[in-house]
Amino acid sequence: MVLARQKGRELAAALGFGPTDLTLVATAISELTRNIVLYAKQGRIVLKPIERDGKLGIVVVARDDGPGIPNVAQALQNGFSTSGGLGLGLPGVRRLTDEFDIASEVGRGTTVTVKKWKR
Repeated sequence: MVLARQKGRELAAALGFGPTDLTLVATAISELTRNIVLYAKQGRIVLKPIERDGKLGIVVVARDDGPGIPNVAQALQNGFSTSGGLGLGLPGVRRLTDEFDIASEVGRGTTVTVKKWKR
């Protein structure tokens, strides 16, 4: 988790993100990594620079082959948790990033793709 967070922060800094957005990127990566460790035990975090219409950004793809999410809409509701936590993970990541996409299939795993654009 620490390595993914550090690498994401370094990439965002290299792209010129300001201090506040560096923290948002690192926090989103922490939450996504935490979900992988908690629910799937292992997975991958892929970080890439992106550009669209002259704007720079970072894309974070969190992928696992874990149990999947039976009800994605419910998992995206504030306060919902199957682990006994506060239920801030996925809804929090969605709030921290500019673009959010999730694909999950029970028994096959989950992929969350988020983008944060430099302001």
